[in-house]
Amino acid sequence: MPERAVAEIAVPSKDPKDKKKEEEEKAKKEGKDGASKTVNGDKTQDEEEELSEEDQQLKAELDMLVERLNESNTELHRPALESLRSLIRTSTSSMTSVPKPLKFLHPHYPSLQLLYEQWPPSEDKSLFADILSVLAMTYSDTQPRGSLRYRLLSTSLLPASSKASDPGSWGHEYVRHLAAELGEEYTIRSEGEDAVPPPEAAEKPVHIKVPGTFEDLKLLALECARYFMHHNAEPDAVDLLVELEMINDIVDLVDENTYGRVCIYMIRCVSLLPPPDDLSFLRSVHAIYLRFSKFPEALSLAIRLNDADLIRQDFNASGNPTMKRQLAFLLARAQIPIEWLVPPNEDGDGEEEMPTDLVDCLSNTHLSELFREFGKELDVTDARSLEDVYKSHLENTRAGTSANVDSARANLAGTFVNAFVNAGFGNDKLMVEAEEGNSWVYKNKDHGMLSAAASLGVSLLWDTDVGLSHVDKYTYSAEEYIKAGALFATGILNTGVRTEADAALALLGEYVENKSVPLRTSAIMGLGLAYAGSHREDLLQLLLPTIADDGVSMEIASLSALALGFIFVGSGNGEVTSTILQTLMERDDKSLDEKWSRYLVLGLAFLFVGLQDASDATLETLKIIEHPVSKQAQILVEVCAFAGTGNVLRVQSLLHFCGEHLETVKEREEAEKDAKEKEEEKENSSDKKEEKEEKKQDDLGPAFAVLGLALLAMGEEIGSEMSMRQFNHLMHYGDPIIRKSVPLALGLLSISNPQLSVLDTLSRYSHDNDLAVALNAIFAMGLVGAGTNNARLAQMLRQLAGYYYKEPDCLFTVRIAQGLVHMGKGTIGLNPFFSDRNILSRPAIAGLLATIMAFTDAKAFILDKYHWMLYFLTTAMYPRFLITLDEELKPKPVSVRVGQAVDVVGQAGKPRTISGFQTHTTPVRLGTTERAELATEEFIPFSHALEGFVILQKNPGWEQEDTMQV
Repeated sequence: MPERAVAEIAVPSKDPKDKKKEEEEKAKKEGKDGASKTVNGDKTQDEEEELSEEDQQLKAELDMLVERLNESNTELHRPALESLRSLIRTSTSSMTSVPKPLKFLHPHYPSLQLLYEQWPPSEDKSLFADILSVLAMTYSDTQPRGSLRYRLLSTSLLPASSKASDPGSWGHEYVRHLAAELGEEYTIRSEGEDAVPPPEAAEKPVHIKVPGTFEDLKLLALECARYFMHHNAEPDAVDLLVELEMINDIVDLVDENTYGRVCIYMIRCVSLLPPPDDLSFLRSVHAIYLRFSKFPEALSLAIRLNDADLIRQDFNASGNPTMKRQLAFLLARAQIPIEWLVPPNEDGDGEEEMPTDLVDCLSNTHLSELFREFGKELDVTDARSLEDVYKSHLENTRAGTSANVDSARANLAGTFVNAFVNAGFGNDKLMVEAEEGNSWVYKNKDHGMLSAAASLGVSLLWDTDVGLSHVDKYTYSAEEYIKAGALFATGILNTGVRTEADAALALLGEYVENKSVPLRTSAIMGLGLAYAGSHREDLLQLLLPTIADDGVSMEIASLSALALGFIFVGSGNGEVTSTILQTLMERDDKSLDEKWSRYLVLGLAFLFVGLQDASDATLETLKIIEHPVSKQAQILVEVCAFAGTGNVLRVQSLLHFCGEHLETVKEREEAEKDAKEKEEEKENSSDKKEEKEEKKQDDLGPAFAVLGLALLAMGEEIGSEMSMRQFNHLMHYGDPIIRKSVPLALGLLSISNPQLSVLDTLSRYSHDNDLAVALNAIFAMGLVGAGTNNARLAQMLRQLAGYYYKEPDCLFTVRIAQGLVHMGKGTIGLNPFFSDRNILSRPAIAGLLATIMAFTDAKAFILDKYHWMLYFLTTAMYPRFLITLDEELKPKPVSVRVGQAVDVVGQAGKPRTISGFQTHTTPVRLGTTERAELATEEFIPFSHALEGFVILQKNPGWEQEDTMQV
C-alpha cells in the first residue's frame, strides 16, 4: 500500500503497547527456563551478575531517569531529560561499539515512545524527541527512519525564536545515520506516494511536512553536510547533497580549508555519473574555484564543458596580466578558438583589441622555438637516420632476403619514419637539409611523392616562418603529386598554430576547386589540419558547397566533410550538420556503398565530440535513412558525443550490438547460402556486386562499435580495465570484422602509455593467422608506444620486422610503428588528455579517429594510395614536456620532482601526489602517467598542473625564510 509505505516515518511499525506485551511474555518465558540454565552454569544465568559495578550503577541511574519522566510532576521532566542527554552525548562522541546508555535504554524505547505521545507540545517535548531520535538508532531494523522522524518532530515543536540543537552534538555516527535516513526518505517522497500524518495530528500541530515537499529534509541535510565539512568527511557531505539533488548548495558550504578536497572528489565522481548530473557537478566545482579565485582550475573545467561564454568569463576574470598569459597557454593547448575570448567593445558593435603578448600565447607562436630549446637540453637535436631507428643489424633476418623487399614500399615507409622521428626539429637529412635535386622525394613514385613532399610539414611542424620557405620550392614543381604534397605540407606545419598572415588559407584556398584530384584533396585536407578546432566561419563558404554538389566524386565530398569536421570539431555546427545529412539522404545507394562514405559520416560525428545529449536530434534524423550507412553514422555520432565520459549505458548498448551481431553469425551464414542459390539464377551480375558491397558495408557497424568502446572508456581507469576484458571476449568469439578492430581499440585505449599487459596482448595478436588482425595489431603497438622510446617495444618491433620479411604489407606497418615509437626522438606523444589527464583535446581525438578509421580497411586506404592519411595524427601530436618560464616568458630552470601520479582522493591530511620520484632541473620530459611538482617553495606556479608551459613567480616569503636561517 503506498500510503502505508511513506507513513513509516510518521508512525512506528508496531503499537508500543503490543511491543511491551510481547517483551513481558518473552521475559516470563525466559524466567521459566532460567533455573535449568543456571544449573549448567551458562553465561545467561543472570545478566545483572555479569555487569560490573560501574555498569550496574549507570543502568540504575538510567532506569531512575526513565521513571522520573513517567512522574506526574512536570518539574522533574526537564532535569531528567538534561541528565539523559548528558549521559548519551558523552558516550556517543566516538562509537567503536554500541554505547552503554543506548544499550541499557533499548528495552525502555517502546514505553518512552508511548510516553512521548502523551506529552503536550513544549520545549521539553522537543528535547524528548531529540533523545528518542538518538535511541531510534538501536531500533532502525524494526522501525525504519525513526531517527529522522523524531529529529523532524523535535524541530517542529520549537518556537520560531528558538534554534534547534546541532545534530553533530550527538556524535559523528548519529549524523551518518541521519544522513542515510534522509536519503531513504527523499527517495520515497520523490516517488510521489502520499504520506499519512500521525494519528495525533488531528488534535495537535502537524509534525511532518506535506508529502512531495522537501524543505524540512533539505534544511536538515545542510546541517549534516556542514558538520561533515568541519570533520574531515567531505565525501560524505557531497554524497548526501547528491542524494537530495542539491549539489549546487555545496558552493556556500566550503571554506579555504575544505574546498580543495571537495573539488578533487567531485571531479573524480564525474565519470561515474549519468548525464546531466555529470555536467551539474562540473558547474558546481567551477563555481567553487571561481569563488576562491583559482582561475586555471576554473578555466580547465570550462574547457571540459565546452562553454564559450564560461571560457570567455574565466579568461577575462583575472586582472593579473601574467595569470592571463598562463590561461592563454592552457587555451592554446586545448586549441580553443581565439574569437571566443575577445569581449565586445564598449559600443557593442565590434571587438576589443587583445594585447600582442596574449595573442602570441593563444596562437602557440612560442611552441616551435621553445620545443627546439627543449631538444637541445635533452641533447636530441641531431637528425636521426632510418638505420638509427630500424637497427637492422639486430633483426633476425636471413642473409640476402633484403633484395626481395619492394624498394618503392621500403622508401615509402622510410618517408613516414623519417618524418615522425624528426618531427618538429626541422633538420632531417632526407628532406629539409637535402641538396637541391637530391631530395628523398625523387626516390618515390606517384602517390609516394605526395607523402614524401608532405613529410616536410611534419619535420617542420609548428615552424610557420622557416617551414613555408622550405615547402615553397616544391609548390612550383611540374610533377602533380609533388605539388599536391607541398600543399598538404603547408596545412600540416600550421597544425595547432595560428598566424596573423593566414598563410594556409591564402595558399590552399585557390586549389579547393582545382580539377586535379590530388591537388584538390591535398588542399582540402591541408585546410582541415591547419585550422583544426578553430571554428572559422569563412572556411564554411569554401568547403560546404563541395559536400552538397552531386557532381563531385564521393572521395572529394567525404574529405570535404572530414575537413569541416576537423575545423568545427565539437561545435555542433548546424549548417555543416544539415548539409551532411542532406547529402546522405540525396546520394544514391551506389555512392553510399563506396568506401569513402565512412569518412562522410565521420566528419558528421566530429561535430558532436563531447556534446553528449546535444546529438539526440541528429541521431533521430539518421534513423530515417534506410541505407546501412545510417547505423554506422548513429554509432559514430553517439560515441563521439560521449567520448572519454565512460558512460555505462552507452557501453552496454555497444556491447549488446556486438553481441547481437555475434549471435546472428550462423543465421547469416544460412541466409548467405540461400542468397547464393538465388544469385545463381539471376542473370544480371551487376546486381550481385551491389548486394555484396552493401553487405560488406553493413559489416562496418560492429567495427565502429568496438572502436567506440575504447573511445568511451579511455577517460576513466576502471572503465578502461573492464573494457580490456570485453575486448578479450570479442577477440575469442568475434567474427573477422570485430577481431580486426580489437587491436585498434586497444591502441586507442592506452595511447602513448605502453603498459606491459597491453604490449603482451598486442604482441600476441601481431602473430595472428589473419594478416588483417596482425597488421592492425602492429600499428596499434606503434600507437601505444608513440613518443616513448620504449626499449621493450622497440625490440618487439625488430623481431616482427624479421618475422614478416616476406610480407611487404606487414613489414611496411612495422616500419611505421617503429617511427611512431621514436616520434620526435621520444619527446612528442599522441595522448589526447592533458592538464593532469583531466581535459580531452577534441582536435586530437579527431586526428586519432581519422587515422584509425583508415585501418578498418587498410588495403583500401593505407596500403593503397592513401597512405598520406597517417598525417592526420599531427592534430594529436604535442610535446610531452614541462618548461618553466619567468614572468617575461623566458625559460627559467628550477628543480622539480617527477614521479608516477598517485590518486589522493579522500585521503586524510596532505598525502604525496607522486611516488617513486626523481629530482630534475627543468625543462623535463613527462610520461603519460607521470606528474611533476616543484622541489622547493622558492617559486609559486601560476598553473595548477605542472605540464606544458608553466609561468613561475618568486615566492615573496622565500627570501625572508633564508634570512631567518642565516
